[in-house]
Amino acid sequence: MKKNRNILIVDDETMVTDFLQPYLSKSGFGVFIAHTGKEALELFRKHSISLVILDLMLPDITGEEICKTIRSIARTPIIMLTAKVQESNILAGLRMGADDYLVKPASPRIVVAKVKAVLRRFECDELASVPVSYNNGDLIIDFQGGLVKKQGEAVNLTPTEYKLLSTMAKAPNRIFTRDQLISYALENEFDGFDRSIDTYIKGLRAKIESDRKNPEYIVTAHGVGYKFQIIE
Repeated sequence: MKKNRNILIVDDETMVTDFLQPYLSKSGFGVFIAHTGKEALELFRKHSISLVILDLMLPDITGEEICKTIRSIARTPIIMLTAKVQESNILAGLRMGADDYLVKPASPRIVVAKVKAVLRRFECDELASVPVSYNNGDLIIDFQGGLVKKQGEAVNLTPTEYKLLSTMAKAPNRIFTRDQLISYALENEFDGFDRSIDTYIKGLRAKIESDRKNPEYIVTAHGVGYKFQIIE
């Protein structure tokens, strides 16, 4: 566990925040607590926050708006923790940029496990320092050198294809919307429509998938976007 990682819990129910705080503290995290949206954004801007646990139903600003605001300024992971249980709410949360979604009431041990899992996916310093092999060497990505190999042979990716692949691979199993891929991978230097991302994904699959019609790596999250899939 890395030191100095701070978790921001945003929930208007003190019972929830008081319940989660000791479990996160015991796991080595610093914990900040906000009971309103305004307080949450103030704490986020003031402190170094590694991950946000975000309730959607707050007294002043909706959790959805807080998520949008954070996503406009940072890539900090967000886990939504809410009583909204409909599939449409979950999909909406993922489209806004949430990294995971938990429904209340959630076991604090499950919350801590989710926090650790999301941070493992997000923190890619070690991942980026050495070539990473997937499926016993079927696919190798050298993030430092910008090289990709498929079954031992170098893959000639375009700069855009590589940006898309490396962005998703550095956060495996996280679902990215098309807008997020434009923002994160292409840094908004993109003049096409968001559906043009589909064309790039198609080209990327043709180069790194053994069967592009049944992809192993670049998987579609229907109605949301794409993710780089690995089996944990």
